[in-house]
Amino acid sequence: MASDKRPPATRTRRMLKLAGMTASVASRYAASKVRTALQRDPERKAETRSEHYEAMAETITETLGQLKGAVMKVGQIASQTQDFLPKEFAQALQRLQKEAPPMPWEVIAGQVTRELGAAPDDVFQRFDREPWAAASIGQVHRARTHDGREVIVKVQYPGVDDSVDADLRQLKLTFRLSGLVKIPPESLDALFEEIRERLSEELDYENEARNLVRFRRFHEKDEGVIIPAVIRPLSSRRVLTLEYVEGDHIEHVKAPRYSQAVINVIGHRLFRTMADQLFRFQAIHGDPHAGNFAFRPDGTLILYDFGCVKDLKPEIVARYRDALKAALREDYGDLDRCLIDLGVRVKDQPAVGPDYYAVWRDVFIRPFDSRDTAYDYGAADLHQQVAKNIPLLMKHIRHFQPPVETLFIDRMIAGHYWMLKRLGVQAAFRDELERYLAD
Repeated sequence: MASDKRPPATRTRRMLKLAGMTASVASRYAASKVRTALQRDPERKAETRSEHYEAMAETITETLGQLKGAVMKVGQIASQTQDFLPKEFAQALQRLQKEAPPMPWEVIAGQVTRELGAAPDDVFQRFDREPWAAASIGQVHRARTHDGREVIVKVQYPGVDDSVDADLRQLKLTFRLSGLVKIPPESLDALFEEIRERLSEELDYENEARNLVRFRRFHEKDEGVIIPAVIRPLSSRRVLTLEYVEGDHIEHVKAPRYSQAVINVIGHRLFRTMADQLFRFQAIHGDPHAGNFAFRPDGTLILYDFGCVKDLKPEIVARYRDALKAALREDYGDLDRCLIDLGVRVKDQPAVGPDYYAVWRDVFIRPFDSRDTAYDYGAADLHQQVAKNIPLLMKHIRHFQPPVETLFIDRMIAGHYWMLKRLGVQAAFRDELERYLAD
């Protein structure tokens, strides 16, 4: 992926790059269909298909990484939703989760000037030119206010919000022409509409400021959970200024600074904040990657970035709870009905046999198998077990569709799994889970 600092792409350049990507992927897919049809050996046919998938995945990942914005964000989401993509794509798209190359200082300074009415060095007592972090739709700088408060300033890349609709239309066309997703067109439309709505909210920093206030109030009595406060006079639709709350990145949460006991405390706080938001607040922090969390050696958990928040319908939360309860008691008939109500299982297709659900239940129950023996997330291989069973899913793919209503719930749970794994948490969550399910 390109690592040089580039100015934001113009709308014309973005359109040409995305159109070129679509044409390349579509032609490769057509060539793949011809070559695999000519292959008689099943192993060689699979190898040929995999080679074409890898080439297409490289083209898509390279283009999305260069353009940033909405398309890069969709790539990040897709990398966490592996059930409906070939493994070659999921693996390539995971590169988009890494920190993006920063924008030049002149671009950032110009955006701050437009949004706050004066240059960064005038609005703030100090504004660091080197970014503290860079992501798909904006980057963060450390600064100090004129009254001496240390803050972080989140600056949106210019033009990102103007290109969302066109970017998503082109990316959806790419998915359709590439043969990547074996789902009905109406399901793909619904999935992209859900992503578009969340992205539109995420690009409105005034909306994120309101989310921060909401979640601070919800978690204000939770011991060891901190959410930064908004500095409203220094914020706008495309610039968001927050108090600087110091904490360690996940890479630094290790011995001797962090004991295993403290890491386990952090794990329980991660699990409770996730479950509280899902089952009680019914609004979730929808972008749970490592860069949006920080930690302290006393077990404190710090949550950043509330641009992507999904407010959940009460009936979806209730049905999600019912589905988990049915899975725990191995009532696969009830589970199938719950998945239909959630929009995960295609209603018009015949019921899926209990043997299919039992395979997935046996994978996902592992962390909750015991009430007393801690599960070692550091050694967890659930993601490998999921990948191993993808062929089973593909055999039943016509029975299922992308879970539009639960897309961000699934993303949150997958993100927390990776957080717990990277931290090396050792904990038994079964009793806590059952308390949430009984509420």
